[in-house]
Amino acid sequence: MSSHSYRFGIEEEYFLADSETRGTPDRRLGAFHDAAGAALPEIGRELLESQIEACTPPLESFSEARETLAHHRAILARIGREHGVLVFAAGTHPVAAWARQVATQGERYTGILEDVGLAGRRSLICGMHVHVEVPDPDARVDLMNRLLPFQPILLALSASSPFWQGQPTGLASYRLSAFGELPRTGLPELFADTKAYERYVRIMTRAGSIQDASFLWWSLRPSIKFPTLELRIADSCTRIDNAITIAALYRCLVRCAVRRPDLNAGLDGVSRALAQENLWRAQHGGTKAEMIDEASEQAVPFGEALDRLLTLIVEDAEALGCVAEVEAARRIVRDGTSAECQIAAFETVRSDDRSSLGAVVDWLAAITRGDS
Repeated sequence: MSSHSYRFGIEEEYFLADSETRGTPDRRLGAFHDAAGAALPEIGRELLESQIEACTPPLESFSEARETLAHHRAILARIGREHGVLVFAAGTHPVAAWARQVATQGERYTGILEDVGLAGRRSLICGMHVHVEVPDPDARVDLMNRLLPFQPILLALSASSPFWQGQPTGLASYRLSAFGELPRTGLPELFADTKAYERYVRIMTRAGSIQDASFLWWSLRPSIKFPTLELRIADSCTRIDNAITIAALYRCLVRCAVRRPDLNAGLDGVSRALAQENLWRAQHGGTKAEMIDEASEQAVPFGEALDRLLTLIVEDAEALGCVAEVEAARRIVRDGTSAECQIAAFETVRSDDRSSLGAVVDWLAAITRGDS
């Protein structure tokens, strides 16, 4: 374990908005997608035309990860300017209406929409996924179980979806609520072992519920393409530094869980239910929420829960060379999440909702491309 590098990769999903209306572009976006695909081979399509995804290669360095994400965003921003499109990272689009969305053409996307119906067209959301390679791929189900309680903290730090369909939601992360309309989302189930997980996948596949395990859209899952455990809980992070911090925290947690098989061993239904409650608290309040601590049976301030996490992974952050990146989680709490900054931008304009939401989209696009 000590020699394993825990290589990681980051997938970021972005929204595309009309540079004048700030809403969904009226025209088809094929030309933009063609230009983006030609400029960046690591670009991919998402379920809706108004979305795009960029993926890093497997990495060992967070400085390289930061450079790669900045490169992706700069190229997409340039192509966006050429096509009258704003590109931004957030969990939900503040302005766009789901009813105006156009689905991406392709067998997989068509199949998903046929399977989930209207809920698929309403899935106007963007997330950030982090893959971490583990020493023993057969241990990923056990790790998935034991890492479940940490997911609410990672969601809170990434919160970037306070608006939906042109309305303030009162939540820091509405994305999970919208995503929850789809089947097989949210926290993963607790599986006794890898054989139990494989049995579940086998039954679901034979019954025709899924084509393969990639149709399990849980917030944490074993990848079927790579020897990784994939984190899917985070909103798409507007600031690159926040994306790096969440990726670093997760990478350290994976290493910690590998070296400490006692960590969160024997979780039960109560543990999962408490994690679900903490997830709701994170959705609602972001880093202002209190987190329930199962051991003490008390709710504690978010900062205290974060301190415990950071203390837990000290050895792992040092071994992986990302002490500064994980410590930056405290800066997110101090300076505010993307959700808090979006709300501040909305309230600063003090005009009609459309103008205020336009200011939010402008802020998102500027921060995504690295203007400040």
